[in-house]
Amino acid sequence: MGIYGKIYLFPSTMGEATPPADVLPARNIELLRGVRHFVVEELRTARRFLKACDRSIVIDDLHFEVLNEHTPSESVDALLAPALEGHDIGVISEAGCPAVADPGADLVAAAQRRGIEVVPLVGPSSILMALMGSGFNGQSFAFEGYLPQDSGRRNARLKEMERGVRRGQTQIFIETPYRNNRLIAELTKSLPGDMLLCVASDITGVRQSILTRPLRQWAKAAYNYDKIPTIFLLYR
Repeated sequence: MGIYGKIYLFPSTMGEATPPADVLPARNIELLRGVRHFVVEELRTARRFLKACDRSIVIDDLHFEVLNEHTPSESVDALLAPALEGHDIGVISEAGCPAVADPGADLVAAAQRRGIEVVPLVGPSSILMALMGSGFNGQSFAFEGYLPQDSGRRNARLKEMERGVRRGQTQIFIETPYRNNRLIAELTKSLPGDMLLCVASDITGVRQSILTRPLRQWAKAAYNYDKIPTIFLLYR
């Protein structure tokens, strides 16, 4: 058996207007130039990202496979074929760090089972950057992902997060961008007014905004976060 290739996890920019050189180490771009096999969440986004990193990259010389929420779990192992043949594979998320709240985690898990080396690279993570900018507890925190849409399960999750906050744990979660404004209004009605909410929006983008306020102030504030990628954090 030959030597396996490596799985490189390439963070991407979190907005097309952000130049890669502003948020990525030069080492990442250097490594990108040498990879010919990619597993990506969205083809067009990945191709644009690669050209933004280095316009000399010839996209037609590269091999792409798609891994997203629609990929059957039984198909993931087959995506490792180039690595098993000795070729490095680059994993690119639609935005930010692959394998964190991202389908790339399935490929990493498959690589770990096969003993293939996984190399995570430095780059922007909206979750961690939101936590950094919030002023909340960075030693004990939980990422809850998307809240349930079913009203009963959603209310139960909010109460569970409220208990986490009371224990001193930062609660981090996201919403489908077109429902961001609705979510803030819901939080102001469902949770205590003295609880702190941080809204971290368009991180690293031209509209970046990271604001921490008590929920009672959010209830009276003017804002519009709809259709903008946003991270929400709760604390006391």
